[in-house]
Amino acid sequence: MAVSIMLDAGHGGRDPGAVYKGRQEKDDVLRMVLAVGQILENRGIDVQYTRTTDIYETPYQKAMKANEAGVDYFISIHRNSFLADNVASGVESLVYDLSGIKYEMAEDINDQLETIGFRNLGVKARPNLVVLKRTKMPAVLVELGFINSDTDNMLFDENFDAIALAIAEGILDTLMQNPVADMDSVPNVTPELTPEVMPDEEPEDTQWYHIQVGAFRNQENAQRLKEELLADEFPAFVSHEGPYYKVLVGQFSSVDKAADTEQALRRAGYQTVIVSG
Repeated sequence: MAVSIMLDAGHGGRDPGAVYKGRQEKDDVLRMVLAVGQILENRGIDVQYTRTTDIYETPYQKAMKANEAGVDYFISIHRNSFLADNVASGVESLVYDLSGIKYEMAEDINDQLETIGFRNLGVKARPNLVVLKRTKMPAVLVELGFINSDTDNMLFDENFDAIALAIAEGILDTLMQNPVADMDSVPNVTPELTPEVMPDEEPEDTQWYHIQVGAFRNQENAQRLKEELLADEFPAFVSHEGPYYKVLVGQFSSVDKAADTEQALRRAGYQTVIVSG
């Protein structure tokens, strides 16, 4: 039986959430929730949604929907806001209290988002929030940057796919360390590709590009994803950088040369970002 998660895009319908220069929180978070959900579905997670269109339901209705569905986890995505524009920035996650797997998952999500460039504002307890108080399963509310911060909005827009991947990897990182179901139920798709060069063939004085498929604090989780990629015939390896074990594929002398392999990875169900180094 697959792990089940209900993803909630905050606000919706007549409730736009926070608004800044015509930008509405409800739209940003719906796009992000759908992107995160696709990644999780591709990794074998049973994903349900409180909304997939621009409709309004009360927070209580959303909590009851999750309870009635009997999902294992509830993740709500929002954008933050501050009284003054361009003063506050960063990501934070909220939980009912600072304990248990919900707290661990919130930390993992924040850590992953920090790798994208967001300031990590930490995890905070909010016991009076309905979607955290009324849900019967571990629940996390992610405040994905401040909507009235031009810096955070630029990060959000320019790194949308990487952010979706970071949130999904944060969730998966926690699940792999606290398994409640088979986390290896990932579809096997064998792509037709020939890597330009493997990591041990690196010439000197060359700028190389890799395709990042995941980043984990736990080495075992990174190794698991590497083995999965190798089984799918992708030339994967793990690079240890700071506190993270990054799962990379291939080594290319230009972004253009990495593109075909990146597309093959995406067709196989992986979410990717091209990195240099």
